[in-house]
Amino acid sequence: MLNQTKPELRRLLIKQRRSLSTEDWKEKSENLCQNLKQHSLFQQSKTILSYFSFRQEPDLSLLWSNTPKTWGFPRCFEQSLTWHCWQPGDTYEMNRYGILEPHINLPKLKPGEVDLILVPSVACDAQGYRLGYGGGFYDRMLSLPEWNSIPTVGIIFDSAYLPQLPIDSWDQPLNAVCTESNFFDLRV
Repeated sequence: MLNQTKPELRRLLIKQRRSLSTEDWKEKSENLCQNLKQHSLFQQSKTILSYFSFRQEPDLSLLWSNTPKTWGFPRCFEQSLTWHCWQPGDTYEMNRYGILEPHINLPKLKPGEVDLILVPSVACDAQGYRLGYGGGFYDRMLSLPEWNSIPTVGIIFDSAYLPQLPIDSWDQPLNAVCTESNFFDLRV
């Protein structure tokens, strides 16, 4: 797959992910959530940045309820992300990309308050690089000093964990990758 460009690889993997049956998608998402909950990075974190599932990304909603953790979700603002506290029952809205976002009036989170970032990904590789949707939102954020010391976990299904991805100079590697069958801690 390394001979494919990022856009070609992105199209192929999103199509593959969207072809999952609802039952398979839910089962894989549940297993991924269980894997994540068992890792110390997750267990020790009090404030976690997450995302609302889009285009059959792994669904992390099982993590959000009945937990003492504080959750943050992104809003796209110009070329960057702002993070807002959100919990089940709070309001949200759809942005211009068709992605759910927390309501703009919900409290914002600052980098110093965050313990862990769960990064939505199209694919990840064994070096911690991710293939996103091409907007660069996460790479820009993770390149900033106030964000780049916070642990990051790429969230994907097994089929999107690849030996190597094409990378560009601005790509920011992640600290770990979680799938439905494994947790790859890449910090060691």
